Amino acid sequence: MNAIVVFGAGGRAGRAVVREARERGHRVTAVVRDPAAYVSGEGSPAVDDVVAGDVTDTDAVARIAAGHRAAVNAAADLTAPPMEFFPAAARALLGGLERAGVPRLIAVGLATGLRTAEGTLLMDTPGYPQEYREFYLGHEAGDAVLREAVTPVDWLVISPSGDFDHDGVRTGGYRVAPGDAGSRISYADLAVAVLDEVERPRHSRVHIGVERI
Repeated sequence: MNAIVVFGAGGRAGRAVVREARERGHRVTAVVRDPAAYVSGEGSPAVDDVVAGDVTDTDAVARIAAGHRAAVNAAADLTAPPMEFFPAAARALLGGLERAGVPRLIAVGLATGLRTAEGTLLMDTPGYPQEYREFYLGHEAGDAVLREAVTPVDWLVISPSGDFDHDGVRTGGYRVAPGDAGSRISYADLAVAVLDEVERPRHSRVHIGVERI
């Protein structure tokens, strides 16, 4: 059993990760903006501890993450400029986890930063929606912080290869795949991929996409 800390545990991806981790017998700390709302919220999976924390605060990350064997980041602040929030979160996570001695970070990312089978960034393919491009670029800037960092923290970014199937259920199956706008995976199956990488790391310091089988 590992002790896992999940930043952004109140969102759909974060809740799915918490639920999968608990079902596998791991001890889980949920990091959210409002612990009372998480505890009282319908559909919030049970955790061993729930705390308030800011994923862009290195000191907070280090304090909360101490004693855990892995961290998952599924946090997003839709009120903050994406080009500021995601790089700040990446820097704080790497710094805080290193200070706390946590060896593994898995971040839930966006498919937009994946390359297609033809080698094009998904966000740059013809016809891809551009109204949220600032958000795409913010995620990519956060990923760039990870790629460029000299750090002992073994990080991995996992995203859908295309998008989430918002009504999809857990099948327990998935496969690694390049960026593809038509690809789908459920939140629950993405969480399966995340916990598989926590328990048996196969990918390191890259961004991978996963899709349903």
